[in-house]
Order: sequence, then C-alpha cells, then structure tokens
Amino acid sequence: MQIQRPIRIVLAAAAALLSWQAISTAQSLDGLSNISDDTLANPPAEDWLMWRRTYNSHGFTPLTQINKTNVTNLEEAWRAELSPGPNMATPLVHDGIMFLASTQDVLLALDATSGEELWRHTHESNAGPGAKIGIALYKDLVLFPTDDTHLKALNTKTGEVIWDTAITGPGAGMGPRPYGLRGAPIVANGVVVQGVTATMMPEGGFIVGLNIETGAEMWRFHTVARPDGPGGNTWNNLPLSDRSGGSVWVPGSYDAELDLAYSGTAPTYDTKSLMENLNEPGVSNDALYTNTTLALRPKTGELVWYYQHVANDQWDLDWVYERQIIEMEYEGENRKVIVTAGKMALYDALDAATGEYLFSVDSGLQNIITAIDPETGAKTIHPNAIVPNAEDTHLLCPFANGGRNWQSGAVNPETKMLYLPLAEVCMMAGPTGQGGVLSSGAGMRPAPLPDSDGKFGRLQAINLNTQETAWTFREVVPPTSGVMTTASGLIFGGALDMSFKAFDDSNGEILWQTNLGDIPASFPISYAVDGKQYIAIVVGQPSLHANLWIGVVSGFLGEENSPVVNLQRTGAAIVVYAL
Repeated sequence: MQIQRPIRIVLAAAAALLSWQAISTAQSLDGLSNISDDTLANPPAEDWLMWRRTYNSHGFTPLTQINKTNVTNLEEAWRAELSPGPNMATPLVHDGIMFLASTQDVLLALDATSGEELWRHTHESNAGPGAKIGIALYKDLVLFPTDDTHLKALNTKTGEVIWDTAITGPGAGMGPRPYGLRGAPIVANGVVVQGVTATMMPEGGFIVGLNIETGAEMWRFHTVARPDGPGGNTWNNLPLSDRSGGSVWVPGSYDAELDLAYSGTAPTYDTKSLMENLNEPGVSNDALYTNTTLALRPKTGELVWYYQHVANDQWDLDWVYERQIIEMEYEGENRKVIVTAGKMALYDALDAATGEYLFSVDSGLQNIITAIDPETGAKTIHPNAIVPNAEDTHLLCPFANGGRNWQSGAVNPETKMLYLPLAEVCMMAGPTGQGGVLSSGAGMRPAPLPDSDGKFGRLQAINLNTQETAWTFREVVPPTSGVMTTASGLIFGGALDMSFKAFDDSNGEILWQTNLGDIPASFPISYAVDGKQYIAIVVGQPSLHANLWIGVVSGFLGEENSPVVNLQRTGAAIVVYAL
C-alpha cells in the first residue's frame, strides 16, 4: 500500500500533465489566425508564409535577434525525423505552427518551438515519390500539391480536406506521372496559381488558376505556343502533338500593386526537331514560351507581357528559376525590376510592369553567350554552342546541371545585394548520337573549369546597383540548398558535405558552421515564436541534383580524396537552430 500511493500520485500528475499538454496544443491550433491578402503582402516578421517568405521571392527575413555578434552561439533547438525520399521542402510557419510537406505526400503540422506533431495528412496514390518545393498558406487553408498532380486544400487547424482538385492534361494515362506539381502554389489576388511540369508530354507544360473556395479551375495558360495562337510560328511548323517542354517547376512571384504574377519556364528536351531553322518566311525555331518570363493576370490568366531570355535552348540551360522583384534606382528612375538567371548564372533584369529589358549581370561562370545587345538583351551564342554536331566535342560552361540550379539566391532589399550559390563545373559537349537527356543525342559529360583548383562550390555576392561582384566565397563542394539572408547581415546556406554555414554578408567570412547530420537539399527559413528567433532547414531528402554532385565531385577528385564518398548520414529530418 505504501508503494501504490506514490505510484497513484505520479500517474495522476502524469495524467494532469498530458491533459494540460493536450489543452495547450489545442489552444495553439485554435489560436491560428486567418491569413489575408494584406498579410501575404506584408507578413509579420515572425512568420514565413510562402516559399521565399514574401511575394518578391527575396528569401530575406527582417528578424535581427540572431546577428553577427552572437551567431556563434547558435545550437540545435530541436530535430524531427522525416520520411526518406527525394524532396526540396520549404517549411512554412504561422503563429508558432510549422507546416511541412515531407516526401511521399505527407503533410505535417508541428509545434514550431519543439517539433511536436499536431496533425498529419497522408495522400494515398500510386505515383512514385517526387521532389516538391513546398506548400502555400491562405485564410485558414494550407494548399498541398501531391505526387499524382492533385492540389488539396486542408484546414490549418485540423488537417481536414476542404477540397481536392486533380490537375490533368492531354497526356493523362500515358504512363507514370506524366505531369508534376514540383513547385509550390502561390495565392495571388485570391487565386491559387500553380505551375505544372510536363517534361516530354505532347503540348507541353502549363499554369493553372484555381478558385480558392472550391478548387475549380478558372483558367489555364499553355507555356508551349499553340500553332494557331501567338508565337505559334516559332516551333519549326511542328504540329501541336510534337511540341513539348515549357515546364513550370519553380514557384512564381507576385506584385500586388501591378497585379501581375510572374513565372519562369524550362526549355524542351525534344531539341532535335528544333536544331535547324527551316528558313521559311515567318517561321522560326525560337520555341516560345520556353526559357521565358511570363507576366499573367491572376484573375484571368491573361498574358500581359513576356520576355524570352534564350531562344531554342539546345543544352538544357533553362531559365525556370525564381523571379525576384526588386525596387531600385536605375538610370535615375525608381523602377520595379524583375531579376532572374538560368543555369548559366547570367542574370537579366526586366521592368516589372512592361517586360522591358534593362541590363544583364554575368557571374563569370559561362562561355556560351559571347555578347548581349544593350538595348534588347538579345544574346549572341558562341558557334560551338549554337547546336550540337556529329563530329566535335567542345568544353562548354556550365555543365547542364547548372552553374546555378533550383538552389535559390537571396536578396537583401535594404542593400540591393544578391547572394547566389553556384557550382563551378563545365561539360564536354560531345557529338550527337552519344545519348543524354536531349533528343539530339548530344553528350554532356561533366568536366572541371579549365583553370580549376579543385574547388567546385561558390557563393557570390552581386551589387545590383552597380551590377558588379562584391565578393566571392569558394569551397570544394557545391551548395545543395538555397540561401537565406537576414536584416542583421547574415547569409545561411548548406552544402554537399552536410555543412550549414552563416556568412557575413559584407565579405563572405564564415561566422558559424555546423554539421547537419545529412545532406541539405531544401530552403532555409527563419521565424520567431514568443520573441525567440529560429533557423530551420530540411536535410536527408536529397534530390536528383544533390545525388548527381556526389558522383561529379568524387569523379573529379578521386574517391580517396573526395569529402563526400563516405558521409555518415543520419537520415531525413527537419533541423532547427536557436541561440
């Protein structure tokens, strides 16, 4: 009896504690506020509400608690295990709750201070796991793209499915996962805007606008020009069934003042049919709208303007990545400017309202473009890179995996500095008929830069006001995460060797670094709860690109000298740091 009484007391205390935890958890979810258009346009500093935090895709946090002086005191606050598989996850945080789309179509709601799971939703399908960038938040909904191209709206407090829309195209049923929803949706002027990938599907990719209340499709914009529509004469007279490409797999940006949603498009892999110009009047092989910035009205899908950065891309050097909106002075005028770069890490700057070409910035990694028209931005391509041929091999830079790829750059809007993670790798572009992902059969074998010193990773700071490089940090391994910048003068980014670093944004000095335990292949974010700032990143769900770099680096250095051959990896997780 004397033993039982303390046991009862302990059990009662434990029951009371569990009851309190359940109540506090319910209260934290019940306390979630609705997210309005104004909130998305001007998010609280504590929240990270969309892929790059804000509509302008800066990847910038105004939080300053973690700064250059105290960043050395960063420690792991919590870690939550995730499922293995390919992914490019971006956690979102609102009112202290973290929402995360893990691999294999699992959506999680977590306590952002501890990682405690509050609810989960698993979407069942026969589709294999695909790497997806993330989700979106609006009102009391979390918008969740799935591997089998459903877009679902779930209640943020309960995980209840509010609507479920299947997004299909003309190639539905032609094999496993003919389309993909790799990019996160955005909500622009109350409309869900979602890009769709269609790697080799006839008729190509597209962008859809869905009704936020019902999920019903409101409009569809085709990113491969139709034969009888605008730009239809730019595909070498190919019938629609033989046109493909134009995938949209990176989330768009939005300017509420201009009411324009901006998206970028990929090239086509079916390059053989576009290699030679037919030389017929009024017909070209430019292949609109591949490698293009599109500015659409989110309510209607109307195309307001477009700008094609590189026509007829024969080397998969696509311009599909983030469109960053920057307010800056240019030639004595205050302008809203779209800056974006393809795999060549060559930036074009366009007027956000009109699409007018303004200027370009070359990060110095490429040898494919030899000149740029200062008025139009039209690019002169080196003869070795215009089209593949049957006999010769040429060193082209960068490699088809990209000097830059999905690993997004970040912008500090206060200083107009752009920070870009890069890979210093070229390719031996071989004769046609040697295989590869393109229908021309051109070989694309990775090769070091001609003057390579065995360092293949770079973080580059570009001053957008002067269009000049401010500083460069270089290391052996390529970056495998996007980067994030802070109002306190820090840049955070992860690399192939499982490192996670904080850089001084004024000179690239490493102020702090840690071993993540696995490879980051995602986008770092920052948020605050109850006055405490956190830094979060997903690890252990490497994409195709991260896995490819392991082989490339080891091939260049030799397995005995490679820092990534025998990594002791701990598995997929969301990892969170705080002071």
